[in-house]
Amino acid sequence: MKIGFDAKRAFQNNTGLGNYSRSLIDALAAGYPENDYYLFAPRETTMYNWKKHPDMHLVTPQKKWHQWFKSAWRTKYLIPDLQEKNIALYHGLSHEIPFGIHKSGVKSVVTMHDLIFERYPQQYNPIDVLTYRRKARYACQYADKVVAISIQTKEDLITYYNTPAEKIEVVYQSCDPAFATIHPKTVVEAFRHKYQLPEKYFLYVGSLIERKNLLGIVTAMHTLSAAERLPLVVLGSGSSYKKKVKAWLEANKMSNDVIFLNEKARLDNEELPLLYQGAVALVYPSLFEGFGIPILEALWSGTPAITSEGSCFGETAGDAAIYIDPLKPATIADAMLKIQQKPGLAETLRNKGFIHAQRFTPEKCAAAMMNVYNQLK
Repeated sequence: MKIGFDAKRAFQNNTGLGNYSRSLIDALAAGYPENDYYLFAPRETTMYNWKKHPDMHLVTPQKKWHQWFKSAWRTKYLIPDLQEKNIALYHGLSHEIPFGIHKSGVKSVVTMHDLIFERYPQQYNPIDVLTYRRKARYACQYADKVVAISIQTKEDLITYYNTPAEKIEVVYQSCDPAFATIHPKTVVEAFRHKYQLPEKYFLYVGSLIERKNLLGIVTAMHTLSAAERLPLVVLGSGSSYKKKVKAWLEANKMSNDVIFLNEKARLDNEELPLLYQGAVALVYPSLFEGFGIPILEALWSGTPAITSEGSCFGETAGDAAIYIDPLKPATIADAMLKIQQKPGLAETLRNKGFIHAQRFTPEKCAAAMMNVYNQLK
């Protein structure tokens, strides 16, 4: 079977949707080499090494006006390329498929990660919301199958877009297999020294936006005594919300308690597991997510996780996390203290985390996705 992918994110996003795309494509190519895989991308970059797979092909815009208007090519005008190459199935990996594909004879699948722009439209540019909504509605209406990355996302697709439940398949995502390698303490210690990180720290990974609730973490830290309070290392970028958090830290004399790692260095992909493995715990009190990939990265890394009740978090973390109310900083502070003061609890969470993480291997993700594809043969 010839399978095509919207590979823009694989070549252009170094986090989130890019990691999802690369991990899934790699796992499918490794596990099911009998298929031919075609990557449809506006441009090639060094972010993804597709040439390591002998059954992989790259398709970029060839006509001059397609090269000038790459976005238009990706969202509509690549359909003749699909037909010319006899693509049997096209998979939009991030909320969209080309407009008009339902009339082309090419079967399609779309992965929907979340509908956060519908739940929290005030956190987005209004024009962006309209654009996302138009693409997502079309994809959910006309794709032959809709893949949701969690039960939470499936429920949102039914609620917001009236997508038929029988059309939606839940296929959990995996994360980079590099997180499953537990490194010696000496290697983790060398990493800490390289980036001048403290011996003990809590970790936050994610965008610095309102919904992710970094302010909830630092507010919780403020309620702890100096002896109880460990530093927080933050890996993520942001603008207005980051300024808001930094202003709060300065006003409460806590600027030295939070390390914004992006301001100090740019981590290599191989170093990210070391950042997790050096942490006392991941603190992830987001108000809402489609999946919450940092939680899974923590479980694979043997790092205890503190995360929110509700949303998708119970699916992602199972029984391997301490759950808090993200709107009550006192519950976050209590969880941070428990992790510090009860080493037996931390060890239990590590063991449970490794067991729960086995549900989200690249192999299981690829097998579940291939099952979706086979339903459309």
